[in-house]
Amino acid sequence: MNKIHRMLALTACAALLSACGPSAADGGSGSDDELVFAAIPSEESQSLRQDYQPVIDLIAAETGKKVVFQQATDYAAVIEGQRAGKIDIAKYGPFSYVLARSKGVPATAVAAQVAEKGVEPGYRSYAITRPDSGITDLAGFRDKQVCFVDPTSTSGHLYPKAGLLQAGVDPEQGTRPVFSGGHDAAALAVAHGDCDAGFAYDTMVDRQLIEKGQLKPGELRVLWRSPVIPSDPVALSDDLDPALREKITRALGEQANSDRLRERGLCAGECPIGDQNGWGFTGVDDSFYDGIRDVCRTTRDEQCS
Repeated sequence: MNKIHRMLALTACAALLSACGPSAADGGSGSDDELVFAAIPSEESQSLRQDYQPVIDLIAAETGKKVVFQQATDYAAVIEGQRAGKIDIAKYGPFSYVLARSKGVPATAVAAQVAEKGVEPGYRSYAITRPDSGITDLAGFRDKQVCFVDPTSTSGHLYPKAGLLQAGVDPEQGTRPVFSGGHDAAALAVAHGDCDAGFAYDTMVDRQLIEKGQLKPGELRVLWRSPVIPSDPVALSDDLDPALREKITRALGEQANSDRLRERGLCAGECPIGDQNGWGFTGVDDSFYDGIRDVCRTTRDEQCS
């Protein structure tokens, strides 16, 4: 972590810990009767606490403890909060989870977000261009203006960087990189001709921008699909009592989904779960995120260290 990132992390952590209130500051996550659940909002989230309320109620019912929800400012705050023992249950991005583990944060993934029932907990990064660009593969990105999402984005930078390197293109020296700041912004920049090509996650291109009327079907061509990227994990503090960890692990892996939560009367209607309005969560373990570690070894990206 460079100096700027360290300063941002400490500032964010201080803001988060202040927001946790007296119970969180008194040691661990607070009293023995409380658990702290932290998450950050995604582009799709309208009300983060409401998004997770059925899961919060489920954990409370299964453990008999009050679950205090904390909306963090960014993943750096979640990482430092869990390192400091102030957060018991944390919703990470896949890369931020791997980074947290590599930095020695005592937390382990036990569940991952699933968009629809029966599908694997993951998604893909797309390489995109306009149909009339003349670009047909990743090798064609050489010397082009390429829209990435953000240097810290798993699907908007890290996996695309690995794909370009494997295609013989240096992402920094062999293209003219632009960081657009969001998956929607990257896709629209390509569609509008501001970038020759770019990267965005699959459903942003396949569904979300089309449903919003911001993109027409066929307006972008998909040239490359990444390997499956593990979806966002929920990681439990390793310092929790083992019996308590087991209760939360089973609740998240087996019951934190729309079907089971409706059966238990913890939500009604379509019952979308989490900030991405998906079906819910399914059980995973730490090794599920080894693919990201492999991409880090390929790219040697400074964000990975």
